[in-house]
Amino acid sequence: MGSNLEQHEQELRRGTVVLACLLMLRTPEYGYQLLEQLQGAGIEVDANTLYPLLRRLEKQGFLSSEWNTDEARPRKYYVTSPEGHVAAGSLSSEWSALNDSLVALMERNTS
Repeated sequence: MGSNLEQHEQELRRGTVVLACLLMLRTPEYGYQLLEQLQGAGIEVDANTLYPLLRRLEKQGFLSSEWNTDEARPRKYYVTSPEGHVAAGSLSSEWSALNDSLVALMERNTS
């Protein structure tokens, strides 16, 4: 049962990471900084998951990026694009509706 439950928990978190990235990247951040902020917000994500996700979101047009070479170590900064802001709004609305439905189900089953 444990590994099955872990798999479902991972699937549940996977969708939230996309929305969290779009919301957090309203201001430019580089990958490692974003990873730390997500973890600080209680959203556990592995670097091996985050970096491909950032590239995919950029390819889909939801993020844009720019290299900063001003410091000794070049860093790629990501920021939510205008299309990403629209997507974040839509995903946020969907998340709220789903959350309301699930809370109602939980309350109905505990009454």
